[in-house]
Amino acid sequence: MKRPVASRTGAGAVRLGPLMALALILSGCMDAGNGVVGMFRMSDDARPDTVTSEPQGELAAAGNQAETRSAIIDQLSERRSIITDGPYAQVAQAVLSASAGAAQAELRVASLTAEAKSKNWLPSVGPSVDLSSLGSVAASILVEQVLFDNGYKKAERAFAAADVEVAAVNLSMDINRRIQDGLIHYITAQRAQEQARLAETAIARMGEYERIVAGRIEGGLSDRSEQNVIIQKTSEMQAALTADRNAASLAMAELNAMASHPLDGIAGLQLLPADPGGPEPLSVLKARGEGARNVAEAQMERAAHLPGLKAAGSIGRGGLTGGLRLGADRLLGLGTGAQLEALDAAGEVADRREAEERQDAARRLVALQKEIDALRIREAETKNVLEQTRGSLSLFTEQYKVGRRPLMELVGMYETLSGQEREHASLKYEIAIRQVRMAAERGVLVDGARL
Repeated sequence: MKRPVASRTGAGAVRLGPLMALALILSGCMDAGNGVVGMFRMSDDARPDTVTSEPQGELAAAGNQAETRSAIIDQLSERRSIITDGPYAQVAQAVLSASAGAAQAELRVASLTAEAKSKNWLPSVGPSVDLSSLGSVAASILVEQVLFDNGYKKAERAFAAADVEVAAVNLSMDINRRIQDGLIHYITAQRAQEQARLAETAIARMGEYERIVAGRIEGGLSDRSEQNVIIQKTSEMQAALTADRNAASLAMAELNAMASHPLDGIAGLQLLPADPGGPEPLSVLKARGEGARNVAEAQMERAAHLPGLKAAGSIGRGGLTGGLRLGADRLLGLGTGAQLEALDAAGEVADRREAEERQDAARRLVALQKEIDALRIREAETKNVLEQTRGSLSLFTEQYKVGRRPLMELVGMYETLSGQEREHASLKYEIAIRQVRMAAERGVLVDGARL
């Protein structure tokens, strides 16, 4: 017959009933977050938000796991990409799919930490071992509950929540930076490929001029000096063609290395819309999150210098014992006053750093926009010059045919035209690169809901 399990009541045994009762009593006498003790339950305002279990994105989940709903994470989640369907979208998707996920892992760790800190209002339970003067060991279970801590627990939750915000901004910055790098590699490859096509056309045209000179040499109408000049110019164009092909190959190799699949089959340039003036740059959001984290850390440090009240109870051989403890976690010294004043200034420092970063971000965006405007003006000017040069080349060609222009003037004019075509072709890609950098600064190269 099965023997019933007897309860342990001998020496050293622990009674679970009194221990559970003690934990329930102490959890009712707890700090509501602002230094006020709430009896037996937390008010809805003081209790941290609970974590929802429904599936959602990383940023939304991180926001719900923090102590309060995060405005920064909401802003990140609501951002929409300005990239429409086209080659840019294919590049962005391939780069996003190949992301190693280090920033996502950091955000997940910060979210779990914030979730743990959101329960810091509950009692702490742990073993306690004491060695008496007689050499005997007394083991017990200790339960401790903070009743009044000058807002330390609340600041601890705020610190963890701000840490989640910073990790979320870092995630958005990391993904936008990766997509920016991928798009710049793609744009660089497209520019090199177009310039290579222009170089091929120019080399073919110079080959025609060289054929004409060779015929003139055979007929005794010219010496080899003109042919040598044309050969030299052709060699320079051939070197430019080789450099363009190498640049295109290198850019595509770097792009494919950071993409989930090869992207050699896509082509075309896709200009982004003009900067709308929003949303806030990611660097500003990061400065705000770091400022909130620093303020919470200062509040924790300040609360540690002030006296608090704790209730503690233990169960051991001597039965159930309990009491109150009044004291501070930090000892006072001659420099304590100055240290507290320094901690009080944390809020002002955070505001100043955020304002400074906002100015820096605005300066970067203005500089990029000015560069785009200057490039557009230059593009229009080079277009007009290019049309004039083409007209002059056409006139020179007609004059050469009737013997009014020497061949070398025609060669020099075409060389000028070839250089202007390369310069004009490059400008639209320079504009595209700066547009991508502006979008990355604002964090709108990827939908926030996809992070």
